[in-house]
Amino acid sequence: MPVVVPVKFAFASRDLWFDPQGLDIVEADHAICSTERGTEIGLVTADPFEVPEDELSAPLKPVLRIATDDDLDYADELAQRGDDAMEDFRRLVKQNELDMKPVGVEYLFGGEKVVFYFAAEDRVDFRQLVKDLSSCFHTRIDMRQIGVRDETRLVGGYAHCGQELCCTRFGGQFEPVSIRMAKEQDLPLNSAKISGVCGRLMCCLRYEFEAYKDFKSRAPKKKTLIDTPLGKAKIQEYNTPREQLVLRLESGKVFRVNLSDMTCSEGCKKRAEEQGCSCRPDCVTRDILERIESPDIALALMELDREAGIDVGDGLSRADRLVPEAPARHRRQRSGEHGGEERSQRGQRGRGGDDRGQGAADEQAP
Repeated sequence: MPVVVPVKFAFASRDLWFDPQGLDIVEADHAICSTERGTEIGLVTADPFEVPEDELSAPLKPVLRIATDDDLDYADELAQRGDDAMEDFRRLVKQNELDMKPVGVEYLFGGEKVVFYFAAEDRVDFRQLVKDLSSCFHTRIDMRQIGVRDETRLVGGYAHCGQELCCTRFGGQFEPVSIRMAKEQDLPLNSAKISGVCGRLMCCLRYEFEAYKDFKSRAPKKKTLIDTPLGKAKIQEYNTPREQLVLRLESGKVFRVNLSDMTCSEGCKKRAEEQGCSCRPDCVTRDILERIESPDIALALMELDREAGIDVGDGLSRADRLVPEAPARHRRQRSGEHGGEERSQRGQRGRGGDDRGQGAADEQAP
């Protein structure tokens, strides 16, 4: 199998494969490559690897050499020249009154030509512009029209989420994004919220679309009634990244449960076998509810046990009691002992008083 090395160029939308020709080239190296446009410098994105012959659509172009420090300095100089050329590019576009937006200028490493990138809604007659650019830069000119998504990828920036634009950070070919993907992910169908900097639907809508689609194919539908020991519960919403469902009981209590913790009833399994489809869970068992860290659910389960005649106590642990049980018993015992002593003393005093009273009565008798 042929060995290839992927190389990323500044103005290319994806990595291109090249023949390393036995060079000791590894990831993060810069390579001088021979392309269809000429000689270019790019970044190696992975170590060389083998690919099947049928995956190659055309003969591989060779890697000429690994870039040296002088090559990197020259590449920086060409990039600076491209930035400087943008000023003349904009001036000549305005001078020719063309309906186009200059995006970038690329000087090829081999000096074969200069590529001018622009964005436009329709086709543009730029023949006069090419003549003006040739007389200004005295080199071969190549004009490339790109779309708004490619323009945004080249210019770069930050998205609504605060992260760098996905098209700039991840690169790759642009894939179709539809409004159905936003609906599947329960996103608001507001163009201002689901559109990117380029004005098109955000690329990230596609990234999680398959995950949402898979989760919804396994989970019961919204507003479905789920059987629980506490009664019927209705599905309010999904938490797809965590694969959780938010349920609401008839009493108004709300709790979350993992989809993997739910089970299928016998009736659900029977219907699934009859219809020849997969069974979607429709039950939440007692042990799952007991694992939920919710005081409301715990009290509801305790009340359910109390109604069933099970002695569940007052539901307070020893640490939650204001007066610990053991010291209270000691105090009652001590108070009982003191009470017995006092009662004994009062009895002795009463008997002594009775004796003294009897003696006094004897003395007064004649």
